[in-house]
Amino acid sequence: MDALMQFLLSGLTVGAVYALVALGFTIIYNASDVVNFAQGEFVMLGGMTTVFAHAAGLPLPLAAAIAIALTALVGVALNKLAIEPARGAPVVSLIIITIGASIFIRGAAQLVFDKQLHRFPSFSGDEPIRLLGAAILPQSLWVIGGAFFIFLGLWAFFTKTLTGKAVLATANNRLAAQLVGINTGWVMTLSFSLSAAIGALAGVLVTPITLVSYDVGVGLALKGFAAAMLGGMGNPKGALVGGILLGLLEALTAGYLSSQYKDAVAFIVILAVLFAMPQGLFGAKHTERV
Repeated sequence: MDALMQFLLSGLTVGAVYALVALGFTIIYNASDVVNFAQGEFVMLGGMTTVFAHAAGLPLPLAAAIAIALTALVGVALNKLAIEPARGAPVVSLIIITIGASIFIRGAAQLVFDKQLHRFPSFSGDEPIRLLGAAILPQSLWVIGGAFFIFLGLWAFFTKTLTGKAVLATANNRLAAQLVGINTGWVMTLSFSLSAAIGALAGVLVTPITLVSYDVGVGLALKGFAAAMLGGMGNPKGALVGGILLGLLEALTAGYLSSQYKDAVAFIVILAVLFAMPQGLFGAKHTERV
């Protein structure tokens, strides 16, 4: 029972990170119907920038704030320099552009930073908290709490604010949104900056636990995408639930089978969703009139 609780707590922590990445996917998808595979690089940039800013002598909260702000600017640049110029292209082409952007950001990070693994001090120390025979790090509580806080904020944003509804309207019909006075260009800029900021926040929260290097974004993007698909692409609630479920599946697989198989869980989830329930757990079924 103690081992099971430990696996569940570990899976909850990792799943919260996947949920944050999936929430970033959700924002971009809701604004543009594009799956942004550079989302994992935003997580990497948040962690790496905080590490080097803190090493340069800045207080950790200030270093984290600067990292989130700079990563948000990278998200805006991605939209302005890559996505907007190709707005009329097929969705598949836009997805390929985001993959290319991911490769570019990863290469730039390797040059600007280095190839080593890094971390910075935990926010509340490294003394484990005992819970039902298992142990959880205080930083894990920051990760889990951050995921739920961001989820609640996005839920309120999309359902309670005019700006959030403008994002959904832009995704549903860009031309119609423009005709009713919505500044779709501003909506896209906001969506990319918000998505990048959430990714950077995930990097800041998780780096004291998992460490960070220039190449961690690829795996996080894949698993965040799997979580978003499992929950229902474009649904914030689905992103949260999908991320937690994926993290728990990984932890249980590593604990009861082998850690060699845990990375295959994301691929299995993607295939299972595609074959069994393409709309995900909370995705809406679409019908088309003919």
